[in-house]
Amino acid sequence: MSDQQPPPRWGPPPVAPYGVYAPPRAREVTASYRRWTVVLTWAAVVVAALMAFALVMSIVFLVWADQDTRNAAYGYLALVLWVGIAAAVPVLIAAVVTARDMRRRVRQQNWTGNTPS
Repeated sequence: MSDQQPPPRWGPPPVAPYGVYAPPRAREVTASYRRWTVVLTWAAVVVAALMAFALVMSIVFLVWADQDTRNAAYGYLALVLWVGIAAAVPVLIAAVVTARDMRRRVRQQNWTGNTPS
């Protein structure tokens, strides 16, 4: 009887003794994490679409301002749109990078066959 292994212990995984390397364990991907991944991905898509629309409209405003001197205010509106685009670029980059990392983690969890909790 002494050659048998003890029954598996339920609970947290055992901790490696001091001085022994143990790779870090990834936290479980929950259903809430999956929802936030989708929300952040779509937020990045919406911000990118708004920035593209603002760029097109700024070009249209410049054309209108160039056609007639009475429409010179459209040129200033184009400049305001460019400032908005420049301010939104870091936000878009942060959202895209975070969404990419979150999607990669969800995808890795799916590959291992784990289901959301």
